Order: sequence, then C-alpha cells, then structure tokens
Amino acid sequence: MNDSGSQHAPRKTIPIHAEPAAVSFYEARKKIQPRSIQGLFSRWRWALVWATQLFFYVVPWLQIHGRQALLFDLEQRRFYVFGWLLYPQDFIYLTALLIVSALALFLFTTVAGRLWCGFSCPQTVYTEIFMWIERRLEGDRSARLRLDGSGWTLEKTARRGGKHLLWLLLSLWTGFTFVGYFVPIRDLAVQVMAWQGAWQIFWIAFYALATYGNAGFLREQVCKYMCPYARFQSAMFDKDTLIVSYDAARGEGRGPRAKDANYRAQGLGDCIDCTLCAQVCPVGIDIRDGLQYECIGCGLCIDACNSVMDKMHYPRGLVRWSTEQALAQRWSRAQMLRRVFRPRVLLYGVGLLAITVAMVTSLYVRVPLKVDVVRDRGTLSRIVAGGMVENIYRVQIGNATELPQHYVLSASGLNGLRVASEPEVALAAAEDRWVVVRLQAPYGAAQPGSNPVVIEVRAQADPKIAVSAHTTFLAPR
Repeated sequence: MNDSGSQHAPRKTIPIHAEPAAVSFYEARKKIQPRSIQGLFSRWRWALVWATQLFFYVVPWLQIHGRQALLFDLEQRRFYVFGWLLYPQDFIYLTALLIVSALALFLFTTVAGRLWCGFSCPQTVYTEIFMWIERRLEGDRSARLRLDGSGWTLEKTARRGGKHLLWLLLSLWTGFTFVGYFVPIRDLAVQVMAWQGAWQIFWIAFYALATYGNAGFLREQVCKYMCPYARFQSAMFDKDTLIVSYDAARGEGRGPRAKDANYRAQGLGDCIDCTLCAQVCPVGIDIRDGLQYECIGCGLCIDACNSVMDKMHYPRGLVRWSTEQALAQRWSRAQMLRRVFRPRVLLYGVGLLAITVAMVTSLYVRVPLKVDVVRDRGTLSRIVAGGMVENIYRVQIGNATELPQHYVLSASGLNGLRVASEPEVALAAAEDRWVVVRLQAPYGAAQPGSNPVVIEVRAQADPKIAVSAHTTFLAPR
C-alpha cells in the first residue's frame, strides 16, 4: 500500500531504447610544425647531433689490426671492441655496461631532468635531422603551414617528394650502418651491391622503415606514448631537480604591450603572450602550463623566450632551468646549485663510480685467453706402452687477441705427469680451436680412481697470458 505522500510524486520516465552517450578515449593527433630558433640550447642540440652521428656513421669503417674496430659478430659469437676481443663468456661486461648506463640515466635525470631525451636520444636526434631537411625544402613554420593548407600543385609535389626522397635515402643509409655493426660493413656493402644476403637486406629495410616512420611521422608520439621513460621519470624527480620552468610570479599576468610602456602600471608581468615558447616546442606543449610529462627538456623554449626578452629589453630567465623549490622560495643560483649534491645524487654517483671502476679494472686485468677442458668420454683411462697410464682430453683454446699467438701446454698435479701429445698450438688472431691432449703418468704415481690435475696453457710471447684449467686424471684400480 502506498502512503499519501507518494501518491502525488512525479514519476521518472526511462526511455527503453535510449542510446548510450559515445565517449572517445582517443584524441586524434594534431600535426606539430615547430618553429626554428637559434640560441644556446639549440647549438648544444646540434653539437650532440654531430657528435653522435659522426660516431655512428664513421666508427664501423675504422680498422684495427686489419679488422673492423667495433663489430658485434653474432654469427661467429665474437665481439670486437676497439682492440678487445670478447666472447659470450664475457657477457658480464655487457651486464655491467647496462647497469652503468641505467645509473647514469638515473643520476642525470635526478640532477637535471630529461637531458638524455632532449639532447642524445636517437628519436630526438633523427627527428631533428629530418626536421632540418623539412625546413630546407618546405621553409620554416609559417611556410609549412601554408603549404599544408594549399592544394596539390607542381611546386608542392616537388617539395614534398624531394623531402621524402631525402628521408628515405637517409633512413636506408642509417639502416645499412646499423646492420654494419653486426655484419662486417665492408663485406655488407659488397653483398648489398650484388643484391645478396637476404637477411641482411631485410634488416636494413626494417631499420630504415623504423627510422623513416619514427623520425618522419610519429615524432613526438614516440616520446609521449611509446617510450616508457616519459611515464616513470617522475619517480626520479624531486623538488631539487633542475627542469625547464616558467617563472609565473614574474611572468603573470600575460599580455601584449608597447615596447616602452610601463607595463607594471597596467598590471602585466614580463610575459608578452607571444606564444613563441609553444611554437618552438617539438612536442607541442606550452611550458607556461607547468611541468608536463611530455616535456623532453630540450631547452628550445628557453632560447625562444630569451630572444623575446632581449628584444623587449627585459632580463633573461623568464623561462629557465630551475627547481621547484628555487621558484617557490626565490632562491639565488648559488642557493639552488648547493642542493645538487644531495643524498640521492651522491648515492647514484657513488654507485656509478664504483661499478665503472670495477668494470674498467676487470677489463684491464682480463687475460685474453680462453681455455675449456672436456674429458674424452670414449676413453676414460688406459695403460699404454712403457707402463704409463694415459687420459685423453679435448681442450678448446681461444686466442682473444688481435695478433697470432703460439701457446705451450703443460700439466701438473701428479709425479711424472706430462703432455704426451703435441705441447704447442699456433692460433691466428681471434681464432679458437679444439685440440686433443693426451696426459700420461707412471703407473702407481696416481691413486686408483679420480685425481685432481691442472692443465696450463701459456703464450710463448707473453708469459703473463696464461690460464690454468682444473680437471681430473683417472687411474685404474
């Protein structure tokens, strides 16, 4: 039974066939056309572009001892690193190198934000090169925007076609060079010219396509959505991390004004709202909106703002490298820099230094010789002429130098133990070989059963190059 108050309550009508409201979880990409700018950070970016690309494109062609200076030969399972020859057993050095790289990234990020992203990341470097080609053929930002809005004319077709042709050529050369770090690049050039080596050509095309797509089309999409570093960088930031910052206390309120006007009397700050800082940003953000995960810390907005401040005769630094605490408490540069050496930074620095020193020391004292001993399972032990007990082994000897070497084999651990097979082995540079080694000992010199012995391999030219391998010598019961 309904009470009296509910008899006159309005009833809600629920449409039976109501369509649910459509909610889009994807925002269509708005093409970014960054404006070129000159300044300190722009020059630093180009200095890093030149440094990284000269290294990348030139090093594979360098030779040491008649061999490629830097080559990761996966087929032969040898890694040639500027005169060092490393084997898969030396994987620990790669592990140490990755740890050093990670700690360096943590250290630099904690001190000064995304330095790697803004200046040295391959995505940043190749995007900058591709954008330079784009500016040469299509003009600066305003010219490119007009070209985007115009119809397809002969001039537009020629400019766009020339741009993509140069992009493709650079991408192919990049893919070829990258594969040249894993296949001897001089041999690779001959194979490609003869249209041989299907897998090599496939990987060249694969990396060329990746370069062409990432640097030519995806650009900031890689940094914002595909790269995980943008997402976890905040875990390494704190209030004393140097980041590209907008000084809102000085800049607000924004607004245009005459160059010689008393803008303070008008209630205006130093920001003239020219939006130049946003126009030069390669990821399309406005630094005046505060710290954003998309910011790669390239500093181009600083160059743009400083150029405007110079024209307006205002002090530089409206947009600058600063810290959250320095902006909030109006610290001087000296006060801000004193906070650089804080516990987190010192921890990363000590760890980085310790692992680097340990890795370099280990490489310096490393013996360039690999020895592996395997017993011959077909013949465990036998008595031969002269009343000698003989064991047979297979010994792998790897010359980890770039010079030919002669090695002498010897054995110890039992009275009268000797190498009955050929005691000398000659190996070419970077060669490894399995040799059969026969050890003999007088009958009765060894206790029945298993006896520990040592096989030593030593270089004739340098006695310091020696490796001792422990094994067992079986005597009959």
